[in-house]
Amino acid sequence: QVQLVESGGDLVQAGGSLRLSCAASGSGFNAMGWYRQAPGKQRELVASITSGGSTNFADSVKGRFTISRDNAKNTVYLQMNSLKPEDTAVYYCNAKRREMESGWYTTKDYWGQGTQVTVSS
Repeated sequence: QVQLVESGGDLVQAGGSLRLSCAASGSGFNAMGWYRQAPGKQRELVASITSGGSTNFADSVKGRFTISRDNAKNTVYLQMNSLKPEDTAVYYCNAKRREMESGWYTTKDYWGQGTQVTVSS
């Protein structure tokens, strides 16, 4: 059973930095990343990274956030700099893996429980 354990969420002032970490049990994840959900809003992709190192970022975080992963440790990191109050949300780790199910390969999504990031103005 895959489990994702997140850490690093905190209360920080605007302009500050935080680093989120997510360690996954298991291996072979095609992509890992971070989503966030603010109160009253839908969950949105923040950043993702493939096993080959290709990255994708939401426009709102480009130039401020970086994502990296340690494939040997099945861990993904999100470095968040120049934080803004609008970055306040619960951040969820996500891992995707191709798995055989009923004779067919499908992409399965795994989620962490979320870590709170609060940016004060």
